[in-house]
Amino acid sequence: MSARIDPAARGRGTAVVLAVVVLWPMLVLAEFKPWRLFDAGSLDVMAGFLSGFLPPSTAPDFLALLGRATLETLAMATAGTALAWLLAVPLAMASTQALSISRIGPARGLVLGRAARAGVRGALVFLRAIPEVVWALLFVRVLGLGPAAGVLALAITYSGMLGKVYAEILESGDTRAARALLEAGSGRRAALMYGLLPGASQELVSYTVYRWECAVRASVVMGFVGAGGLGQLMDQSMKMLNGGEASMILATFLVLVLLADALSGLLRRVLA
Repeated sequence: MSARIDPAARGRGTAVVLAVVVLWPMLVLAEFKPWRLFDAGSLDVMAGFLSGFLPPSTAPDFLALLGRATLETLAMATAGTALAWLLAVPLAMASTQALSISRIGPARGLVLGRAARAGVRGALVFLRAIPEVVWALLFVRVLGLGPAAGVLALAITYSGMLGKVYAEILESGDTRAARALLEAGSGRRAALMYGLLPGASQELVSYTVYRWECAVRASVVMGFVGAGGLGQLMDQSMKMLNGGEASMILATFLVLVLLADALSGLLRRVLA
């Protein structure tokens, strides 16, 4: 009895070959040489560097600064995400086809509706194309050092990210209820609230919390350019070669990420 041949084997093999053909030049251009990490000299350098992080600093003065920096980071991430959400919701409503009234009539508004959605999507591309750290550098020059620059930088970049993903989530679900409401004369807000959100709320909330978690990480990075928070404190500790303080900052950052993950799970269970 001959062995059975997987009918999808040829397609999978072709996909693997194409992936290798495309990936290999990229790895060469990126000078990806992971085996160098295991050279004797590299291992000695990494061991010496990591040993400087132990033990974590528990000095009272430093812990007070760490607490303040943690609150600044949380405030920056939360305020930036909240402002981004306020911008993203109307942009997502304007760019999604599921809430397009022009698609159901009159016909003369179809072209104008498509042009408007294309313009909004172009704006979303622009907002998310420029990294938040670039905006942070600009706002630090305008507003000075501090978390205010980070809040504005996060609000601009994350509004583009949230708006794009919100629109895709709303369009990927069952849109028949929203279309029926629009055809019956309902407005976009009612179609969104009663036609789309019941089936997409979990995914929307989960992605929003995930983006807030990303905002916490991004706020740490922006701290290196003067936007305050844990990043600025980390920059000072690294410049002073104080590994104990740096390891405590990293541990605090890990706790924040774990809390964000727990919050996401809790909200998903509440909305289930």
